[in-house]
Formats: sequence, C-alpha cells, structure tokens
Amino acid sequence: MLPTAQNLYPELETSCACDLNFEIRRVMMENNVIVGLGELLWDVFPDRKVPGGAPANFAYHVGQLGLPGCVVSAVGRDALGAELLSVLKSKELGSYVEEVPFPTGTVQVTLDDAGVPQYEICEGVAWDNIPFTDRLHELARRTRVVCFGSLAQRNAVSRETINRFLDALPADALKVFDINLRQHFYDRPTLQHALERSNVLKINDDEVSVVARLWNWQDKTEMEICSLLRELYGLDMVVLTKGACGSYVVTAHETSFLPTPKVAVVDTVGAGDSFTAAFLAGLLHGMDIRRAHRLAVDVSAYVCTCQGAMPVLPEALVRQALL
Repeated sequence: MLPTAQNLYPELETSCACDLNFEIRRVMMENNVIVGLGELLWDVFPDRKVPGGAPANFAYHVGQLGLPGCVVSAVGRDALGAELLSVLKSKELGSYVEEVPFPTGTVQVTLDDAGVPQYEICEGVAWDNIPFTDRLHELARRTRVVCFGSLAQRNAVSRETINRFLDALPADALKVFDINLRQHFYDRPTLQHALERSNVLKINDDEVSVVARLWNWQDKTEMEICSLLRELYGLDMVVLTKGACGSYVVTAHETSFLPTPKVAVVDTVGAGDSFTAAFLAGLLHGMDIRRAHRLAVDVSAYVCTCQGAMPVLPEALVRQALL
C-alpha cells in the first residue's frame, strides 16, 4: 500500500485538508517521528565546512516542511562533535545523537565546474559506531517513517544498530532505503538485505549503473532496472533521480516523470536528500504522488542554488508543502 496521510495515520478523521494537516502534525509530534538514521558529519569544502550526512539532511528538510524530523547518529567527544550538536540545536532539529570515543566524522568535498561533488570519506569515525540504546529502542517504537542508506552500514556496529532499529519499528512503519553509494563502501549482500527490508527505494542514475553491474543487469535500461527492483523486492515505489535530466517515481500502477528546472547551480550537495525529504513530506501531508513529486523537484532545485545541504527553505516552498 502506498503511503498517504490516511493509511499511515488512520487515527485521524477529518474531511478538511487544512484541519488534516494540523491534526497530522499534532498527532505526529506526540506519538510519531520521521527519522534519518545513519551518518552525521561535517562536509569540508576548500573554503568552509557545513553540517551534513544524508540522514541528517533528510531529517532537517522534513522538519522544515512541517513534520517532526529527527536524526539518529553519533559524534565524537571532541570540538567538532560539540559544534555539530550546537548546530542541530540551533536548527531545532530533533536528535538522538550519542557521544562516542571516536572522532566526529568529516568528508572532504570538492566540486567540479557543474557543482557536482566528489567525496573523500574518513573511516573509523563516530557515525561508524552508533550504539543501540534503550532510548533508541523506544524511539523506534514511536517512528512512523525511517530513511536509511548503505554508507552507515560499512561498519558492523552501526549496521547492527540500523537493523535492530528496523526490527523495533511498528509493523506499519514506512522504511525508505536511500541507497547512497559512496566510494567502495557497499556490497551486494548489504544492499540486498536493505532492499528486502524496505518499502521505498531512492536511487540516482549513477547508482543504477552500479546496481546493473552487481546484479548482472547490464543489458537492462534504467527503467527496466527500477521496475525489476520494485517487483523483486516487493517495494511500493522506486524513486529515480537523474540530475539535470529529470526524475521518475515508479509504482505498480503509475510512472511519474518531471523535468529538472534550470537553475543557477552553486552545488548539488544534499540535493537528493532534500528531494527524498520533500517527496515523503508531501505524501504525509496527503498529496498524491504527482504533487509530492512536484514538491520534491522544486525543493531540490532550490537547494542546488545554495551552499551546503541544509539551507533555509523559502516560505513559498514551505507553504507548497502544507497547503
């Protein structure tokens, strides 16, 4: 079943769209959380550093769009960790971030002429060692949507925490796998296990090429691969982003395509994370797939015009999500 306000939140009964949005926010704040689970780090550019990590970016943008976003991760007991925690607090982003005896994660980011990033990701850092605590178990029981990826599963500690969190979710929770392939930090067994546990897959065109190689599907088109993944792993939908070439949402009953707006790109760091956040926020606010897709395209295009992955969204985009 596809996620909508009505089937994710059956306790809500109202016919007025504005009342429904108000009631969704009220009930979710009390009993339900939208979680980004995994890496939390500093994206270090040649001239600056900004907070990042796909799950943190996702949770931040969900929060901007009127839902209770929460990041689950770990930082070190160091100055960079303390600064990250301060930034999360200033952004009013809910967090279950543990302090652990490993350095806070950093990623060296370089941009090509088109603003597309290349990453050099440090290993043996705090988010590789996210502990599963009683507090985290209780959060999982109150979670309605979780977004997680492959990168934070490169280390056994965080991989086990992610899987235990998924085990503790309510039966009707929505599990979004943002595949997020980086460097060499993935393998087919890990990806396959995550796909088997998910309802929704978010993937980009570069990642489709990697999946084609790992699954020996080089003779398939991108859309054929998306359909195969959806059918093989029983996914409700597959979201495919293709940068400047547009994006698709593929379900059993429809395929939505929207072109990417032409904007003055500063950098594309976090654009995919904001797309995922806006798409899910749209669905949770009661939009159909096409309207949620439109919101995701507009939000991610705006993020591309800004420095870093966590810009403040314009009021017009927030209103677009809430109306």
